[in-house]
Amino acid sequence: MNASQNMTSAIKPFSSSSFSSSSSRFAKKRTDVKAAAKTFAEAKNYNLTLLPGDGIGPEIMRVAKDVLNEVGRKHAIKFTYEERLVGGAAIDAFGTPLPEDTLECCKRSDAVLLAAIGGYKWDTLAANMRPERGLLGLRAGMEVFANLRPAVVLPQLADASSLKKHIVSGTDIMVVRELTGGIYFGEPKGFGTNKKGEKIGFNTMVYSEPEVDRIAKVAFEIARKRKGRLCSVDKANVLEVSQLWRERVIETHKGYKDVELSHMYIDNCAMQVIRDPKQFDTIVTGNIFGDIISDAASMLTGSIGMLPSAAVGSSGPGLYEPVHGSAPDIAGQDKANPLAQVLSAAMLLRYQFGEEEAAKSIEAAVNATLDQGFRTGDIMQEGMKLVGCTAMQEALMKNLSK
Repeated sequence: MNASQNMTSAIKPFSSSSFSSSSSRFAKKRTDVKAAAKTFAEAKNYNLTLLPGDGIGPEIMRVAKDVLNEVGRKHAIKFTYEERLVGGAAIDAFGTPLPEDTLECCKRSDAVLLAAIGGYKWDTLAANMRPERGLLGLRAGMEVFANLRPAVVLPQLADASSLKKHIVSGTDIMVVRELTGGIYFGEPKGFGTNKKGEKIGFNTMVYSEPEVDRIAKVAFEIARKRKGRLCSVDKANVLEVSQLWRERVIETHKGYKDVELSHMYIDNCAMQVIRDPKQFDTIVTGNIFGDIISDAASMLTGSIGMLPSAAVGSSGPGLYEPVHGSAPDIAGQDKANPLAQVLSAAMLLRYQFGEEEAAKSIEAAVNATLDQGFRTGDIMQEGMKLVGCTAMQEALMKNLSK
């Protein structure tokens, strides 16, 4: 029985003798049921903006779209898509890495799925015109400030890690990185001269209380849904900005007493992620520290081609994308690994819409496909089946449809 049938059956039938006197009340209830059913239907209809981007982007986006359609069929979810250009493709078509129409489409959607941006073709352009500027503009325009970077070592790929299998097996870390503040955006910054007349370069690492509070809340919420442990990473023994960071995280913790909070200095954390990664559940940290730790954690998994990510804000659509680049050297050759893109779609379902079962269906299909030995070139292992993007998609779809 579906949800609308459940709601309809909740109304008790009227006898013929009472129907006349109760007709207006019955009509109102019937209208309420229809409205509730309509609300339910609308809640399962999600509008997505797809940004295939550059290089292998269009190839892997096609796979993710097919996967979403199939998981939607299985879980009674309807997706409506709008596709836009960004990055190099947008430069070629419109002369800018982020057309206004692309940004507006993203902002009015329920979520955004991005593939990859950049390529050798545009490397000689001025810095403010390169494809990567499109991504920075998207993040700013969509007001996403929290970067979610999972590092999960799948059992089928544990041998592919550069570390020993017994160290990385079972690793499941979520790095929550503040994305729009800190030293990358702080003012003043630039070049100048010191008192000796020597040229200097300078940047400012600055965070406000509200900036720390909002990223801490996101991290506590995520930790609460995982294993209930959050490690805040800073450099409070040296930096005043980190002292404020730690102070605000401790204050925010008062509202999340069910989550265990610990603190670690960035240099120690970089070492511990390599020495004993399984000690971590969720990590929250600032922009530059998160940049470093998330990349270090990503290499535990054996291939950057397996890693999804998300950028979310306090409200509105989030931006979901694989960690890897556009790989222009293999674009159009049916060699791309689509799994990180597909897992980014799973993150979208989980963190944007709360569609946990649908997300798990995708992840189960990925695991089943790997169990069957299918591997693209970047994750190829001895004794496995080397396949391209298309064959990997076919295997995924078979496992998803079961």
